Amino acid sequence: MKKYLDLFGLTKEVDYKTEVLSGLTVSLALIPEAVAFAMIAGLSPLTGLYAAFMMGLVTSILGGRPGMISGATGAVAVILVVLAQTHGVEYIFATVILAGVIQLLAGVLKLGKLMRLVPHPVIFGFVNGLAIIIFMSQLDQFKSASGDWLSGEPMYILLGLVALTMFIIWGLPKLTKVVPASLVALVTVFGVVVFFGIETRTVGDIASIQGGFPPFHIPQIPVSWNTLMIILPYSAIMAGVGLIESLLTLNIIDEITETRGSGNQEAAAQGVANIFSGFFSGMGGCAMIGQSLINISSGARTRISGIVASVMLLVFIMFGSGLIERMPMAALTGLMIMVAIGTFEWASLRTFNRMPVSDIFVMVMVTLVTALLHNLALAVIIGVIIAALVFAWDNAKRIRARKSVDDQGIKHYEIYGPLFFGSVTVFNSKFDVLNDPDEIIIDFEESRVVDMSAIEALNKITERYQKVGKKVHLRHLSKDCRKLLQDADAIIDVNVMEDPTYKLVMDKV
Repeated sequence: MKKYLDLFGLTKEVDYKTEVLSGLTVSLALIPEAVAFAMIAGLSPLTGLYAAFMMGLVTSILGGRPGMISGATGAVAVILVVLAQTHGVEYIFATVILAGVIQLLAGVLKLGKLMRLVPHPVIFGFVNGLAIIIFMSQLDQFKSASGDWLSGEPMYILLGLVALTMFIIWGLPKLTKVVPASLVALVTVFGVVVFFGIETRTVGDIASIQGGFPPFHIPQIPVSWNTLMIILPYSAIMAGVGLIESLLTLNIIDEITETRGSGNQEAAAQGVANIFSGFFSGMGGCAMIGQSLINISSGARTRISGIVASVMLLVFIMFGSGLIERMPMAALTGLMIMVAIGTFEWASLRTFNRMPVSDIFVMVMVTLVTALLHNLALAVIIGVIIAALVFAWDNAKRIRARKSVDDQGIKHYEIYGPLFFGSVTVFNSKFDVLNDPDEIIIDFEESRVVDMSAIEALNKITERYQKVGKKVHLRHLSKDCRKLLQDADAIIDVNVMEDPTYKLVMDKV
């Protein structure tokens, strides 16, 4: 029994009221985005709502980060839009299922640990860019159906309702935290609009959300190699983008709550959720940082809030669509603007004079790519590549050699710093082949042979000494370095005496 309680985080004291109310707030915030993202992809609004329900429910039960919310997302919608236009919704369902299988395999193979390769400046840039996207996406609510900015009374009403929502969310926690401020803001603005009969845009003006339970549906597509080749590229991209967004969101929630989730478990859960979503008429999705932050900032910390959010979303679809369609978009707009403000890492701006220039460049680049291209996966990949190149460049300059000649006339080169593709040029410049004595020792006690470029550099320096009749010894090579040399069939005379023993910390996750 205890393991089931542990699964839902119920072995410690839980504020059930906060969990339920947070879930209710999130369910309201899920509706407009799910509808909007489905329409972006050229699909029916219910396709996005069913995806939000299935993704949220499955990941809340099986995911590696209690309190994190998943659903239909803009990144997934952008990926699927072309396929929806060219092949139709049945191919979308098949693509979502295949993407789920890929994500499930990533979780089983424990690839979630690869998120450790994402540097902190990249995470800063990702979060800041995402905050800008969330904010910019709300500006459409200030435009008319023709795309022109609202003016006069409609604009004043909208601004007033948005400001009222934001004020309640900002101010109520200073007075009491008995109920989530976001829920109070939504209910208050809804009441003001209904009581005074204010004319303003509502959820129902976007699309109807009325429907039934998500129908089980096997995608009606030809089972052939050609079909697989059509959907595989979209599935692979969707799986990668979904994992990047989900695992980065997990890391952000970890920092906020000062706890640790399981990336591998979350990857597997995202996969299972997408498989279910594809079979139950959904467009798939991944973790949603905006709704996750609403949930966490409302005080939710267990799986209960996510389950409540998903179930209430389905209740709204099946029984409460008429009421929810009357919800003012101004209230949801104010809520999402406050989410954007809370998402932005304002502390990152204060680090500009403290961080290395390279880290600032990475952070700004990722922010711009995220905000301008709305391609979160590409932004993270670019950031990681730039950070890796900067790291390689910095380490390439750190290799050096201390030179000495002992009583027997043997010259010693004590190498400091890693020997890899970026440092081989500097390494080669350290040796004076023609003027060195007949025997030299290259000592790697403070260095490490990292890759094939390093092995090739050692081969070349050895050949250069052999051509002039001189002998080279390598000393203090670790076992893995010696294995690299052996596997490469190196011609080097390796002295294995006094080689150090390296102990590695094994990952148990």
